[in-house]
Amino acid sequence: MQKHIEKLQIRRRLGQLGPGLITGAADDDPSGIATYSQAGAQFGFSMLWTMVFTLPLMVAIQVVSARIGYVTRRGLAANIKDRFPAWVLFGVVGLLLVANTLNLAADIAAMAEALRLLVGGSAHVYAVTFGLACLVLQVFLPYATYVRWLKWLTLALLSYVAVAFSLRLDWWHVAGSIVHPQLPAGNEMLLMVVALFGTTISPYLFFWQASQEVEDAGGTAPHTPSEVRGHLRRIKADTVIGMTFSNLIAFFIILTTAATLHASGVHDIQTSAQAADALRPLAGEFAYLLFSLGIIGTGMLAVPVLAGSAAYAVAEAAGWHGSLNLRLDKGEGRGFYGVIAAATIGGVILCFTPTDPVKELFWSAVLNGVIAVPIMVVMMLLATRRDTMGEHVIGRRLRAMGWLATAAMAATVAAMFATL
Repeated sequence: MQKHIEKLQIRRRLGQLGPGLITGAADDDPSGIATYSQAGAQFGFSMLWTMVFTLPLMVAIQVVSARIGYVTRRGLAANIKDRFPAWVLFGVVGLLLVANTLNLAADIAAMAEALRLLVGGSAHVYAVTFGLACLVLQVFLPYATYVRWLKWLTLALLSYVAVAFSLRLDWWHVAGSIVHPQLPAGNEMLLMVVALFGTTISPYLFFWQASQEVEDAGGTAPHTPSEVRGHLRRIKADTVIGMTFSNLIAFFIILTTAATLHASGVHDIQTSAQAADALRPLAGEFAYLLFSLGIIGTGMLAVPVLAGSAAYAVAEAAGWHGSLNLRLDKGEGRGFYGVIAAATIGGVILCFTPTDPVKELFWSAVLNGVIAVPIMVVMMLLATRRDTMGEHVIGRRLRAMGWLATAAMAATVAAMFATL
C-alpha cells in the first residue's frame, strides 16, 4: 500500500513538470548541439565552465519569464505592448522572428542530415518531411496530447549522457578543467562564449515558457495568495529541474566531443550530424547511433517550440488570440497557426539555399546572444513593476540574479564587438 502511494506521489510530481522541463529540453536543439560540439572540438575541456556558470543565470531569467506569464496571465509580447513604446515591441518581435527562422532552418537541416547518415537517401526530402510532420503535429494534435509527446521526447537527450559514459575519461582532469580552464585569448574564444551563452540563454525560450504558463493556467486570474505562492513554488522547481537537465546535457555534449574529436585532432565541424559521423571511428557505432538519434529526437522537440514561440509573440503584438488550444478545423486561430506555418515553411526553404551550415548554426547562436540582452532588460523591468506584477514583483534574490544574468550577457557581447 505504501509503495503504491509513493508511486502515485512520484507520478503526480512528474506530471506537474511541464513548461520548465520542455523549455530546458528544447534548449538543446540540433543547432545547440552543433555549437556545443564545435566548442568541445575546438577548445577541448576549456569551455565546460560555461555550462556551470550559466546554470544559475539561466534558471533566474527563465523563472522571471515564467512568473510574468503566470501572474499576468499574458505572454511577454502582450506585456511589452502594454508597457513600452511600439518600436520596442516590434524591434523585439522582429529580431525574435529572424533568429527563430534561422534556428528552424538549422535544426531541420541537422535532423535531415542525421537521418541521411543513418539510412541514406536525400537530405532535402527528409527536411521537407520533418518540417511537415512538425507542422501537422503542432496544428492538428490536441494540446494536452502534444505536450505529453514533448515530455517523452526529452528522453532523447539522455543519449548524450550514455555516449559520455561509454568513453574512458579522466574525471579528475575534467574537474580541473572546470575549476581552472585554460582559455586562449582572442576573438574566436569570445565569439564561442557568446554563441554558447546565446544558445543556452535563448530569447525564444523566454517567450515560450511565459506563454506556456498562460496556457497551463487557462487564462483565469490568480486565486488566493496561498494558491499563487504554491504555484510559484511549482514554477521554480519545474524551471530548476528543466534548466539543470538542459545544461547537464550540454555539458556532456562538450565533454564527449572534447574527449574524442579534439583529442584526435578534429578541431572544426560543420554540423551536429557531422559531429555524430566523426564520432563513429573514435567512439564506436553505439555512440554514433545514440548521437544521431538524439539529434532527430531533440529536433522534433525544438522545432515546435521555435515556431510556437514566434507565433505567440506575433499574435500578442498584433492583438490576436493565440493559443495551441485553438482548433483550426473550427476556424480558430488562423493568424496564430499561420505564423507557425510560415516560420516552419520558411525554415524548410532555407534548407535549400547554398548557405554554409556552420555559419548558419554558429551565427544564429551569436544572434541569439546579442538580441537576448535587450529582451532580458525589458523582462527585468516588467518583473519589477507593481503595475504589471502587483504584489508578486520578484524578490531581491531573484532580482539580483536576473540582473546579473543580463549584465553577464551584455558584458560578453560588448567584449565580442570590441575585438571584432
